Order: sequence, then structure tokens, then C-alpha cells
Amino acid sequence: MSRGELTLGAVLARLEEREGEITAQAEAVREQITQLTARLDELARAAEEVRVTRKTLMELPEPQPPAPPALKLPDHPAYQQIMAVFAATDHPLRARQVCEAMDLPVAPNNINNVRLKLKRLADRGIMAETEPGLFTLPRP
Repeated sequence: MSRGELTLGAVLARLEEREGEITAQAEAVREQITQLTARLDELARAAEEVRVTRKTLMELPEPQPPAPPALKLPDHPAYQQIMAVFAATDHPLRARQVCEAMDLPVAPNNINNVRLKLKRLADRGIMAETEPGLFTLPRP
């Protein structure tokens, strides 16, 4: 009988040892589960932040293109007269034709002055020079 008790004692000791191993493995797995659960929570929070950001961005109004700056006409009254001439016509004009429409004497000095003013207006984008010496209002 003593031999059976030793065998039984050895079996019980082996079972206790195995139980300890399983308990240690279970604790290690629980620790891994805790770490993975924490990581999963972090990823869920990050995904929620992305969803909120996407929703916020989708609710923003579409940006409007900036309005083009208003073109400033020079202060000299001749520029207002030139613009009035072009407002009354629907085709391009040369400096000589603008002088005639403004009732200016058709003299080289007047034509050159009007041409310079037309060039200045074209440089500012107020007028368009469709070909050398031929001016018109720009079309949208």
C-alpha cells in the first residue's frame, strides 16, 4: 500500500504542477487580452475621431472662389469718356476712332494720347487689345 500512496502522491504532485503551469499560462493570456483590449479601445477611439472629422468636413460649406478685385479706373475724366465710347459700341476700335467718337481733333498728338490711355487701360485689364492697336471691352 505504501507503494500506491507514493504513486498516488506522485500523481497528485504532477497534477498540482500541471495546474500551476496552466494557471501561469492563463494569467499570461489574460495579460495579453488586457493589452489587446486596451489597443483595441485606442483604435476604436482613433476611428471615431476620423469619423467625426470626416463628418465635420462634409458639413463645411464649399469654399467660394475669391471675387476678382475691382478694376480701378484712373481718375482723369478722359478715361470716363473713353469708357463711355466703348460702352456705346459693340466692336473693337482704334485710337483714331475713339478720338472721333470723343469729338477730339484728329491730330497725331491726340491720337497718341488716347492710344497711351487705351494701353494703360489694357494693362490694368479694364480694356482688351485684341490685336495691335485694336481695343475693346473684355468679354466675360
